[in-house]
Amino acid sequence: MQWTLVIPVKPLARAKSRLSDTAADGLRPGLALAFAQDTVAAALTCPQVGDVAVVTGDALAGRELAALGARIVADEPGGGLNAALAHGARVVRSRRAETPVAALNADLPALRPAELSRVLAAAAQFPRAFLPDAAAIGTTLLTAAGGRELHPAFGVDSRARHRASGAVELGLDAVDSVRQDVDTGEDLRAALALGVGPRTAAATARLLIPGQ
Repeated sequence: MQWTLVIPVKPLARAKSRLSDTAADGLRPGLALAFAQDTVAAALTCPQVGDVAVVTGDALAGRELAALGARIVADEPGGGLNAALAHGARVVRSRRAETPVAALNADLPALRPAELSRVLAAAAQFPRAFLPDAAAIGTTLLTAAGGRELHPAFGVDSRARHRASGAVELGLDAVDSVRQDVDTGEDLRAALALGVGPRTAAATARLLIPGQ
């Protein structure tokens, strides 16, 4: 089974506000873009992934991620994360109605293709499934098999919300790179410890991060 990943990227100027204790205002847009670039680049090399659709209204992010091989879907709803994901899934399935889709966070700079492959293989056993984030509160990946609606419920307490929606929680070990999203300075340190992609490594080289 090959999946189409739907990855949402918000306007870079408004991204990663919770990193304000680690990165100045002028650096955060570049960090957010680097996270997305490393996430998309890793995802595109995963054998379980057929293609990647990035939903964004940011022109720079669109250009840079398209250059990596992602398909760009305009964020026409402009209604936030879940609306963007639902829209992206509809666009993907307007071409191939039965394709399995997976919503993946754009801030997984340590993403390993082999670990993503394991997660997607496990998810393929269920109509809908999700992977909780490293904090065990949120969600980094939500899947829907062909013919099933995605029903994204990202945001506060999304782990509980996705579980309540009927999606199966994937309890996999050794997939830390798929679980480690980056919202805070502590998250960034954890991602750096796992080993981030080249763009994030370059972007964080200008930061003074305690413990690194």
